[in-house]
Amino acid sequence: MKKYIIDTNALISFVTDRNFAQQEIVAPLFEAASRLKCTLICHQFVLTEFVFVMDKVYATPKTTINEILKDFIAMPGVELCQQTDFNVLLSFWPANITDFGDAFIAATAKAVKGAIVVTFDEKFKSGLKKLGLESL
Repeated sequence: MKKYIIDTNALISFVTDRNFAQQEIVAPLFEAASRLKCTLICHQFVLTEFVFVMDKVYATPKTTINEILKDFIAMPGVELCQQTDFNVLLSFWPANITDFGDAFIAATAKAVKGAIVVTFDEKFKSGLKKLGLESL
């Protein structure tokens, strides 16, 4: 079964209408996960970034963000990740992955063999490629 590691921008694109093209890419992954056809792995750091962006950038009410998070983590096919190998993370950052938050996701991808990172950040994708990690 395929495993996908969700970046913050992918999660935001799924729950908002900010970019319909991105939403069309991630929606089938969420649909497949809900049917247990794939696994979506989400690092707790992504959830923290998600709350910050939804609150500060989109001015989404905190109660709404709370409900979105509850629904997301209860969804079949979603696994939360709280572990981080900081030696791996720091070996990636800042040399290949310049954003510290993205380094969490890259370290998670390194730990989950064969996982594909779902991100719309081209610079991050480039860094992942240099590290031999796959992205969508």
